[in-house]
Amino acid sequence: MEIKPFRAIRPKLEFISSPDTFFGSVKYDYPEYFKNGFFAKDAQEAIYVYQIKRDQRVHTGILACADIEDYINGSIKKHENTLAAKEQSQIQLLLARKSLVKPILLTYKGVSEIDQLIQDEISNRNPDYSIVFEEKKLSHHFWMVANGQKIGAFQELFKQKIKTAYIADGHHRCATIARMYNQNKDDHPYNGYKKLFCSFFSMEQLEIHDFNRVVEGLAHISLTKLMAYLSNVFQIEVLDESAKPSKKHEIILFVNNEWFKLTWKKEVLKEYKNEPVVLDATLLDEKVLRDIINIVDIRTDERLKYVEGPKGLSGLQKVTAKNDLRMAFILYPVAMKDFIHVATHNAIMPPKSTWFEPRMMNGLINKAYEV
Repeated sequence: MEIKPFRAIRPKLEFISSPDTFFGSVKYDYPEYFKNGFFAKDAQEAIYVYQIKRDQRVHTGILACADIEDYINGSIKKHENTLAAKEQSQIQLLLARKSLVKPILLTYKGVSEIDQLIQDEISNRNPDYSIVFEEKKLSHHFWMVANGQKIGAFQELFKQKIKTAYIADGHHRCATIARMYNQNKDDHPYNGYKKLFCSFFSMEQLEIHDFNRVVEGLAHISLTKLMAYLSNVFQIEVLDESAKPSKKHEIILFVNNEWFKLTWKKEVLKEYKNEPVVLDATLLDEKVLRDIINIVDIRTDERLKYVEGPKGLSGLQKVTAKNDLRMAFILYPVAMKDFIHVATHNAIMPPKSTWFEPRMMNGLINKAYEV
């Protein structure tokens, strides 16, 4: 895989007294902030070693540009389809900002030589700049690598060792850059959309969390009928207290302030025995949301909400409690091997199947996009 340095647009930290407030508004206010001098473009191209510290976990990777052709030809693999409306929104944001304000998160199978290059940078010197979020208890650290020989070492290893990368987060941004590249490649000898702004974290540096569903499903079906229909596809166990699933093919249901453990019946799983990967999200979409609750289009139906796992059971209960008609389905996290298998075989997961950590944040480091 080919990676390239880029001229970063970085925040002027001396102008920012509250990172939590400032970067919380960058998503929509970036053009105004840039116009007013809160950001400046680096004088030279570089790649960056990028480290995120949160709680007791440290995630370390690099920031660089991939070649958009690697996305178009399938060397950068996706696992979700994009939505036309969201892609249109991304195009509008890109044209307004003339920048990507958050890198696409790519993952790859770890390579010890790349790990060593990264370690050499962070062990020999302090970060070039850091941003600390007190409220979130989170910090981001950046080491600029502008030396041509060092950049070349990273490039050579990626070219030799990394044949495939996987999109963990940023499907719509990838699709948007590809669309803009294709629209401009015949008219402009230099196409600024050829470089895809990415963060690269090896699989060992990532965590996959659950991504759960809150469904407004009791408007047209009583709780008694719901439980009867669920008993056709699940073994149901009443729980005395809140819980999360302990393994794949277990789902926890929270409804009417009660908790239930749902385990797919063997005959249901047998229906999918020829599928390369059987995901609980897929089964839930088809056997429950579609067949029982009558949600035909999970991408557009407003009765369906998604709640990321790191918000915890309390966060899920809060969303569910907003409406007496709501129930929550808590899923077990997708295994990394299942994620890779789906992407490798050009299959597609249901939307919002995975929540990856670490999360990229808007505005910490940006890349300009101009034709």
